Amino acid sequence: MSKHSTDADVAFISALAELLNRNELTELSVKREYGENDSLDVKVVKQSTVVTVAAPASYAAAPAPAIAAAPAASHSAAAPAAPEDPAQHPGAVTSPMVGTCYLAAEPGATPFVTVGATVAEGQTVLIIEAMKTMNHIPAPRAGTVRRILVEDGTPVEYGAPLMIIE
Repeated sequence: MSKHSTDADVAFISALAELLNRNELTELSVKREYGENDSLDVKVVKQSTVVTVAAPASYAAAPAPAIAAAPAASHSAAAPAAPEDPAQHPGAVTSPMVGTCYLAAEPGATPFVTVGATVAEGQTVLIIEAMKTMNHIPAPRAGTVRRILVEDGTPVEYGAPLMIIE
């Protein structure tokens, strides 16, 4: 900790917290050197609630279920439509983290949801494994599953669209 606690340090820490939120980071650590034997070590951490489940021993060997394709839209020659970006869909369920996506609780089990299934808000729709932790992903709203955009066992990025619930 710095021997010189100043308004500049408070402003620096506030700026780090804002940077953390703006870039959707969960942790940020910085060391600010003032001179010999004088520095400021700052670690800003955003807490989140995660539901964990013990990982099955052979989960990676799960068979991939068939994913329903989007219904073909009829396009008129006069007005060609741009391809729809699933991430921009108002019913998109996006990944809250980087990890591996699973559609069922264990290999060979019935998937949490299928295309056409009705889901309640908060119902588990899939699992994302991150750092050997199984994170249940709840439905953000009640509705009907229109599309499943990932396959079982697929790696996903933060913010990637996983399914469409309307």
